[in-house]
Amino acid sequence: MCSAAEVASGDCVTAVRGDVGSSALEVLLAELSGALPPDAVVTDPDLLASYCRDESQFTDAATPIAVLAPRSTEEVAVCLRACAAAGVPVVTRGAGSGLSGGANAVADGVVLSTHRMNQIIDVDPVERLAVVQPGVVTAALRAAVAEQGLLYPPDPGSVAMCSIGGNVATNAGGMCCVKYGVTGDFVEALEVVLADGRVLRTGTRTVKGVAGYDLTSLFVGAEGTLGVVTEITVRLVPAPRPPLTLVATFDELSAAGRAVAGIATARVAPSAVEILDRTTLRAVDDVARMDLGDAAAMLLVQADSSDAETLLATVEGICLQTGAADVAVSDDPDESTMLMEARRLALPALERLGTGWLLDDVCVPRARIVDLIEIVEGVARQTGLTIGVFGHAGDGNLHPTVVFDQGVEESRAAAHRAFDQITAAALELGGTITGEHGVGRLKAGWLTRELDPVALEVQRNVRRTFDPAGLLNPGVQL
Repeated sequence: MCSAAEVASGDCVTAVRGDVGSSALEVLLAELSGALPPDAVVTDPDLLASYCRDESQFTDAATPIAVLAPRSTEEVAVCLRACAAAGVPVVTRGAGSGLSGGANAVADGVVLSTHRMNQIIDVDPVERLAVVQPGVVTAALRAAVAEQGLLYPPDPGSVAMCSIGGNVATNAGGMCCVKYGVTGDFVEALEVVLADGRVLRTGTRTVKGVAGYDLTSLFVGAEGTLGVVTEITVRLVPAPRPPLTLVATFDELSAAGRAVAGIATARVAPSAVEILDRTTLRAVDDVARMDLGDAAAMLLVQADSSDAETLLATVEGICLQTGAADVAVSDDPDESTMLMEARRLALPALERLGTGWLLDDVCVPRARIVDLIEIVEGVARQTGLTIGVFGHAGDGNLHPTVVFDQGVEESRAAAHRAFDQITAAALELGGTITGEHGVGRLKAGWLTRELDPVALEVQRNVRRTFDPAGLLNPGVQL
């Protein structure tokens, strides 16, 4: 497996165990090569190295024995049947943009990449549905349905590169969750290949459908541990008006927190409420050169409803009443887009501050956002590390990002301690260890702290029901 230094640096040149060259594995690869198209089984060492991990830090990974790249449900079923018979683990990978280690390869296992399953099969404007393969990039789906006056609302920060299948695997969120919800709120039906190669269809295309257990929801957020999703039917909504954007800056963090609480109780429905702390603002400004100022915190609030002007007037009043130093509203769509793109720069901007970074994903009650940020600031002082905070204040989902020195063992250890202290604080504040990035390998140990013993037992039993041999994404979640 990777050494601590290799894991922290993102390097993954781990040698697989000595039995990789065994006759059983050779037979498996020969069988798959004969049953699949010529380019569907990849064994080139250089290419294998590029598939060993996602974008996460401090997560274990190994080099797979092969990468399987099917183009259809039938080919996925061939892969899983063969791997099940050979007892070989399968890790499903979408775009590889995950941040929790959910797509990291395991020793003596294969990676099943869905990147070639990238077709938008159908867009139905009558039923307001789209049917897609898992490798479709989220931004591409949003663009395709926009041409028909529709919107697929989930909007992760990595929308330009992440895939729908990965979004389903982690139940991804984004900046619009405060109004529209997360990925799972829009998944109507799935096609899934189970661990033994059987194909299961869940859900319906109808507006209503309550027959039987809700298996669709069970697979959303399962991170590839219950089956491989090969087709996704998502619900669409009418495209809203171009959003208006409010920017409010605060000289005190507590004032920004009071504003968030005020917005949450004001019976208004903004489409986004984002927060950036001083560290993040400075980092973004260094990249974007937008003269964002040096406030303790900034709120970005968007509204895309027909009463957007009235809504943002209410939000402006709340911000001023709670101590905002400055508030401005833009009705220029280009400026609104620019401001939200600056928000998307938060993580890349913070990455530039050091040679290593470790991003957390926690969610707390909205009334406790300031408490969490104050704890993060205390952790930064205690460890001597730079920690920037940004995220979705409207639903309490924040991303404290720890910046550290990869080349210094003490700095890496301090980053790990800071991450653990922040995650523990989220639980103590009544929150959860992940709001949208998933458990993966990064937080598998934390899941046992969040769930009660009965919940753990039930979840483990569910996993064994779908994957008795434990071959699907071992090491992820439970």
